[in-house]
Amino acid sequence: MKNTESISQAGRIGIFDSGVGGLTVLRELYRQLPNESILYFADTARLPYGTRSHDELVLFTSQILTWMVQQDVKMIVMACNTSEALALETVRPQFNLPIMGLIQPSACAAVCQGKRIGVIATPATAASNAYLLAIQSIEPAAQVWQVGCPEFVPLVEQNRINDPYTSLVARNYLAPLLQQSIDTLIYGCTHYPHLKPILQKILPASVKVINPAVHVVTAAAQKLDLLTLRNSRAPLPTRFCASGCPQQFAHLSRQWLGFTPVVEEIHFPDESSLDHSLRLLVR
Repeated sequence: MKNTESISQAGRIGIFDSGVGGLTVLRELYRQLPNESILYFADTARLPYGTRSHDELVLFTSQILTWMVQQDVKMIVMACNTSEALALETVRPQFNLPIMGLIQPSACAAVCQGKRIGVIATPATAASNAYLLAIQSIEPAAQVWQVGCPEFVPLVEQNRINDPYTSLVARNYLAPLLQQSIDTLIYGCTHYPHLKPILQKILPASVKVINPAVHVVTAAAQKLDLLTLRNSRAPLPTRFCASGCPQQFAHLSRQWLGFTPVVEEIHFPDESSLDHSLRLLVR
């Protein structure tokens, strides 16, 4: 892997997610860091990640990060809570460049807002207790309730946000958190801000919502400044890549981007043909 000294200010920031969820982070990058060039990768051929095993997520994450380094990115933002919760600490030692996660910045933001904190997340993220541990490491007195929401990501990826069924599902997921009188809610998946119009109708106005995209980009900006890696020139056009159907991803993402992106299709090897060194990661 490259040394941090060799990273260029003009290099792209890499973002990856299982699908369109990471677009919430991309939009924040456009807003907070308008001079940065970006590489966006959506692993749509293998979504949803929220029901994947630990071993699968380690393999997928290592593949994607390795590929991004080969594209000469200067920083990687993991716009997938599930990958971060289950795989990041395993794969991070392989890479000598900044890798930004969503969980710690969001936990810090949450404890500044309240002490009765609800987390909606994928089943894998919720089961990992990553948010619970992060929050209580900062504020041991905080109370945390987590709900796994297996249907949210597929509903977003199927463009069913305005489907009455989605509203019903959302009410069922939020009910146990509202019963606990939460004062703060963390979107524990980057897909969930796309559901904001639905969730806002269910949540009391007093509940403060934490969008991890905002806070991870703020942390990324601080890291770029610390490493003097901010780009001062005009950015390159965003490069979009997907492992599944590029046309499907382009069509779905248009509503949140305001334009139809040109999407490259990127293939990774099947698990059966993965390099032996990758397999060692999950042992």
